[in-house]
Amino acid sequence: MFTNAESGLILRLISHNITSINLTMKTPKRSPIALAVLAMLFEAPMHPYRMQLLIKERGKDEVINVSQRASLYQTIQRLDRDGLILARQTARADKRPERTVYEITERGREIVIAWMREILSKPAMEYPEFPAAISFLPLLSPEDVLQQLERRAKAIEVELQRTAELLEQAAAVPRLFLLESEYLRSVQAAELAWVKAVAEDLRAGRLTWSEAWLRQIAAEFSSEQKKDLE
Repeated sequence: MFTNAESGLILRLISHNITSINLTMKTPKRSPIALAVLAMLFEAPMHPYRMQLLIKERGKDEVINVSQRASLYQTIQRLDRDGLILARQTARADKRPERTVYEITERGREIVIAWMREILSKPAMEYPEFPAAISFLPLLSPEDVLQQLERRAKAIEVELQRTAELLEQAAAVPRLFLLESEYLRSVQAAELAWVKAVAEDLRAGRLTWSEAWLRQIAAEFSSEQKKDLE
């Protein structure tokens, strides 16, 4: 038989072990930067500055925001804590600051492959700002919305032209390494077509609203809700 003190110690040890197992099995937080870091280290060990440089050189910064180095370093620290990467060595070249070289762990390899399969196969709700703003259009007048959408259409056209030029300049690059740019171009073209169609409906008066109409709609919905509650 155990004493009360011994029993308490055993229970605490069991609880600690269960907590440790849960933390180990917990799925690490996924993000575009985390995916990029693991992908870079899948190739070879490297330091954060090298990762950032390669991401930009390969044009991956078109789809992954690494403009803020602090975000990259914070992600690396989190991946290190989660056991997906580990510091291999710290070295200094000439008078440059010390740089820590990281490598991917076996668990990191498993996780990045799992992330890739899930991202490619399962559409995710990403909640971008534009659809959110569209859902609150009545805050502005139809004339104001039309003006803003016309500006957006012009901005998308500029971005489409830039993407087309990038793809043309990279004509000698195998298509495999340009697929993200193709995807962006398709998304931009689809958005441009939709924005222009809505702008045309606003311009023609087929889509419109006013404060009086909004109050009327609100009253009708309120009346319907009261009937449902009765």
